[in-house]
Amino acid sequence: MKRHLEGLTSIFAIVMVIAGAVMIAIPDSAAAQEAESVDSGQTYTVVASDIVDWKAVFATIESQNVTSARTRIGGVVSRLAVDEGDTVEANQLLATIVDEKLGLRQSGATAEVRALEAGRANALVELDRARQLFADGFAAKSRLDAAQAAFDMADSQLNAARAQRSVASVQEKEGEVLAPATGVVLQVSVVEGAVVTPGEAIATIAQGNYVLRISLPERHASDLGEGDPVRIAGAAFAADDEKIAEEGVIVRVYPEITNGRVFADAYVDGIGDYFVGQRVRVLVGSSARKAIIAPVDFIETRFGVDFVKVRHDDGAVREVVVQRGRGEAGAGVEAVEILSGVREGDVLVKP
Repeated sequence: MKRHLEGLTSIFAIVMVIAGAVMIAIPDSAAAQEAESVDSGQTYTVVASDIVDWKAVFATIESQNVTSARTRIGGVVSRLAVDEGDTVEANQLLATIVDEKLGLRQSGATAEVRALEAGRANALVELDRARQLFADGFAAKSRLDAAQAAFDMADSQLNAARAQRSVASVQEKEGEVLAPATGVVLQVSVVEGAVVTPGEAIATIAQGNYVLRISLPERHASDLGEGDPVRIAGAAFAADDEKIAEEGVIVRVYPEITNGRVFADAYVDGIGDYFVGQRVRVLVGSSARKAIIAPVDFIETRFGVDFVKVRHDDGAVREVVVQRGRGEAGAGVEAVEILSGVREGDVLVKP
């Protein structure tokens, strides 16, 4: 009886060992079958690609051209036609400057012209009389010459007085302050009734052509160049984000470094409707490096952990934990950088 039990125990142990071996072999066999069933469209060979490191900085919305509307004469602001935020056209009237002395000068010049017109008319009469007497032989040639000289003098004095009156009229017209360009009024520096001097700024106008002015430490000066891309980071504006593009391009790099910083202008579609001076968070490409990129379709996340399926040389497919980096996009495929878990040459299988 004892020997019979020992025989049964041995047989049971052998059966268990065989069953365990079969169970161990099943996953590898299933994995091999899975690998064989995967076609080329469901695999991705890991390669190291060049990616750009993006540096987050703040930029401000600026106008490429900011100009001032200035007075040409001194006087008192009698009329102010614009306020901050108004859109103006070139040569639009912004303000009117009045100088009472110009009005008096205009009146005096007009009176002088009238007096000289009367003197010229009298000199013309004397000249006609001298010509008639000289033709009849009752006057000497010297009298005719004197009458001609008097008329020429009166005529020249009248022309000079008319020119002075025109100068006074133009000076009075210069009291109109006109917009030097089309744009938006950023600042109005005076109020009605204020006394201004020649050359004083009345208003500051942003002439459109809005750009993002970027400030970077000087160590990045060599990394910036015209044509380099920039990205708008997140919801850069308070509203109407659909009006702006997600990416822009650097159009100018300023050659001067100020206080250890280099400045550049980037053009982005759709920023003209926002405030001048508004701060925007942007991403600027600082340098390029090699990194492993994988499509997001090949990454599976469970319980906060990222997995990929890697097919080995023996055909077996095993899950590997990976560390996901920042997102990348290229060739219409959404991808992410893989920081660890796979290496170049690994073949990923789509889950």
